[in-house]
Amino acid sequence: MNRVLKYICGGILLCGFVNCSNLQKDDYKYAYLYDDLPFEMDEVYEPVFPDLKLDITEFGGVGDGEFKNTVVFKEAINALERQGGGTLNVPHGIWLTGPIVLKSNINLHLEKGALILFSRDYDDYPLVETIFEGLDTRRCQSPVSGRNLKNIAITGEGYIDGSGDFWRPVKRQKVTESQWEKFLARGGVFKREDYWFPSAKALKGDTISDMNVPRNLKTEEEWLSVKDFLRPVMISLIECENVLLSGVCFSNSPSWNLHPLMCKNLIIDNVKVRNPDFAQNGDGLDLESCENALVVNSHFDVGDDGICIKSGKDEDGRKRARPTKNVIVDNCVVHSGHGGFVVGSEMSGGVQNIKVSNCGFLGTDVGLRFKSKRGRGGVVENIYVSNITMQAIATDALSFNLYYGGRSASEELLSGDGQNNEEREVVSVTDETPCFRNLFFKDIVSSQSRRSMYFNGLPEMKIQGIHLENISMTSRFGAEFCESANITMKKMKLSVESGPVIKFDNVLDVELSDISYPDSVKIALQISGGELSEVKNYEGSFPNDKIEFK
Repeated sequence: MNRVLKYICGGILLCGFVNCSNLQKDDYKYAYLYDDLPFEMDEVYEPVFPDLKLDITEFGGVGDGEFKNTVVFKEAINALERQGGGTLNVPHGIWLTGPIVLKSNINLHLEKGALILFSRDYDDYPLVETIFEGLDTRRCQSPVSGRNLKNIAITGEGYIDGSGDFWRPVKRQKVTESQWEKFLARGGVFKREDYWFPSAKALKGDTISDMNVPRNLKTEEEWLSVKDFLRPVMISLIECENVLLSGVCFSNSPSWNLHPLMCKNLIIDNVKVRNPDFAQNGDGLDLESCENALVVNSHFDVGDDGICIKSGKDEDGRKRARPTKNVIVDNCVVHSGHGGFVVGSEMSGGVQNIKVSNCGFLGTDVGLRFKSKRGRGGVVENIYVSNITMQAIATDALSFNLYYGGRSASEELLSGDGQNNEEREVVSVTDETPCFRNLFFKDIVSSQSRRSMYFNGLPEMKIQGIHLENISMTSRFGAEFCESANITMKKMKLSVESGPVIKFDNVLDVELSDISYPDSVKIALQISGGELSEVKNYEGSFPNDKIEFK
């Protein structure tokens, strides 16, 4: 006993890699990803390496978990580089080491049972110039890094552990009592009685930082005084070309786990990315200002965003002007984290031509999350999402929020922020105004979310061109659209506990057809914020007493 709602309203306010292997196109293993691709994108191929293969033990490596292999890795990689490149093999064992710096034409290969374990000595990680949270800054050197390289890979069946638990602060409400007691036993210091930091330097850095980036530090002494706070991303690849990450499990990162930055022609295939669910800034993948990327057949179980698209923050990102574009995400699962697939909030360089398909988001705070705010700038456009399954989403299955406040959706919900309570003053449109447009969502099933959808745009720059088709969602609350325009919704089943099923607040140009909802709800549609120009009920399926005007 669902009612089928057909409602149309319009008017003012409503409601490669270089193909080194000479493969023929028919042999291209990722050809299926390009079938009916809605934008043009070059085929991306795996890099090919010279036949030379060296073993870490040939250079004196010891895999007993005690011997520090920092110099061994460096000598082995340098030896491969001198001979034109090849594969550095890491056999079964625990290979303790400081930072590893990759070189061009090298494949770091981990055999089954091989664990590269990174040192817990902060002194092993010098400060380096980099980009973090979209800003030009300094951080400690990453456990694995490479800059301005061509043809690099990390492959195999082994594990990489960044020892992130010795870097990260911990919020008490995110851990069990037994876990909290273990952190207390290590010592550390507190920002509050419920926010633990591993050292005084880490706490000091937090007190002078904006979104994890310290400001106004000028001297080396000032930087060193907060060094422990400057947690590195675990895998940092900057301006690299022809990159492959395949088969390996990446776990326990100090901050973000995988961070390809300004890279071109990238394949991430069949990897596992893991962090504890309480890991502060424990993102899985942050693909930033990259071009031509495939992210496929992979699993993410992390403490922050699972798969995240970025392109720099505020003025730094706009000056860099390096959008993330031409990205295919397919057959991936995110088990926990703040968002399954995420765009933003650092998207000031722009995001375009993204396809996400055949993915599952299971138990994340938000399923599909798009976030930004005034000051960012940047254009996000041509986003295509299809064949998505979502289960047990804590807040919104699908969320666009242009009033992002720097916290997870669950934290915003608890505080009451970010839930359409902001003042709706109109400000001038400038290069600091973010723009989201041309958004396509099709064949999506979501069960047990708090709210089905939330689109929260800016009055001076509405979210434009929202297309939703063949979507089934079971949630406590329905869909809410604020400051959005040019919306089409077709074949929608919204099973909510209470109405309204759909809310429109300052919305323009909407077309709804084949919308079903529980017969028991009292309000199917709530419209506020403007004049309703036209309502048409087809076949009497949308009773006037189920429309509310506020």
